[in-house]
Amino acid sequence: MASLLWLLILILVFGAPAIRRRINQQKKDQDKDTSSGGSPFGNGSGSPFGNGNGSPFGNGSGSPSGNGSSPFGAAANAGQADGGAEGTERAQKRSGKRDRRVRRTGGRPGFPIGKVLLAAVIAVFVLMVAFGSFYSVSEQENAVVTQFGKIVRTDTAGLYFKVPFLQSVRMVDITTHGTGVGYTVSDTGQNIEDAGDGIMITSDFNLLNIDFYLEYKVDDPVAYLYNSEDPEGILKNVALASIRSVVSNYAVDDAMTTGKNQIQADVKETMMQELDENDIGLQVVNITVQDSEPPTDQIKQAFKAVETAKQGADTARNNALQYQNSQLPSAEAQADKIVQDATAAKEARIAEATGQVSRFNAEYDEYIKYPEVTKKRMFYETMEDILPDLKVIISDGGTETLLPLDSFSGNGTDDSSGSADSASSAGSAGTSSGNASAGSAAEAGTNGGN
Repeated sequence: MASLLWLLILILVFGAPAIRRRINQQKKDQDKDTSSGGSPFGNGSGSPFGNGNGSPFGNGSGSPSGNGSSPFGAAANAGQADGGAEGTERAQKRSGKRDRRVRRTGGRPGFPIGKVLLAAVIAVFVLMVAFGSFYSVSEQENAVVTQFGKIVRTDTAGLYFKVPFLQSVRMVDITTHGTGVGYTVSDTGQNIEDAGDGIMITSDFNLLNIDFYLEYKVDDPVAYLYNSEDPEGILKNVALASIRSVVSNYAVDDAMTTGKNQIQADVKETMMQELDENDIGLQVVNITVQDSEPPTDQIKQAFKAVETAKQGADTARNNALQYQNSQLPSAEAQADKIVQDATAAKEARIAEATGQVSRFNAEYDEYIKYPEVTKKRMFYETMEDILPDLKVIISDGGTETLLPLDSFSGNGTDDSSGSADSASSAGSAGTSSGNASAGSAAEAGTNGGN
């Protein structure tokens, strides 16, 4: 809309001389026509369209359409019509008025050029005032309104009114912007290293090529517009100074590996303090380390090898911790099981021993009452436990005849060949040896009963 208004103004400004030249040319043509016959459009005097004297449309005097004194007659001269002289005088007056009106309107009767131009100028002025009094602010902008150079107010998103020709509005973008520190971005989107801004010196006097990406936005539109001439340039200088100051406090290994996050936090804090002191209307949103590497290729390879070894150590440590976490629960469960089994075995042995002691005490009480009976009973019970598992061979001591006896438990007979071998080996012992063995077994049974 503003462009259209300015276009109309340019048309009026540059078209006015052409209109004036056109009006002057028409006046010259009218003067020529008047000098030739008194009318710029007719052939006679006093009539612009007719051929006679005093009539604009006729060929005679005093008649607008005819050739005589009658409006539609055909008289040849003014003396034959009634009132010819008076008609001629009135026709000349009308012709003069028409000539003057034609001169004022530029050759077109009833069309005042001056009034039209004035109306056009007024209309353009009204449109400029109407459309220049209102302005809209988007959500991504803030508007600073000034009047005679003095700040009136700051507007956020919405539609607002301003006094035309007295107040001016400047829009400020408040969205987040980003820029590189230590590198620049080409038109094709590739990062171009800037060695002048990217090379830093560390606390152990090593050179380090470190790049940052800075995100910022406008937090005070008034300070952004009027407190500095180049706020973005000041922001970049503050960023470089803060980065160099912070990186110089770290060793090169830390700056390349584990200290990046702390460096970012320190740089951001330092920049925020500097921007608050300078008051340029900008705020740091975030700053991150894009790349951190040595300045030469050989040192890069050495640092990469060190970094790879550190990563391998971290991987091995993580695997060991994972194995430890997986084995500890099962080992603890096994240890608990062993402890529980030992506790159960202990309690079982104690209970068994306690039961045996109680049984022995009960048997001893009975033995005190009837010693002989108790001895025999204990002897018989012992033999019942021992004899079923023994092989008994009876021999007379003088012959080679062996009489194997079946098991007392009734589980079948033993192999005769095995019995024969046992008997032949025991044959030389004689009958006395067999009797002695039987006596020894009986005595052992008796002692066990006791």
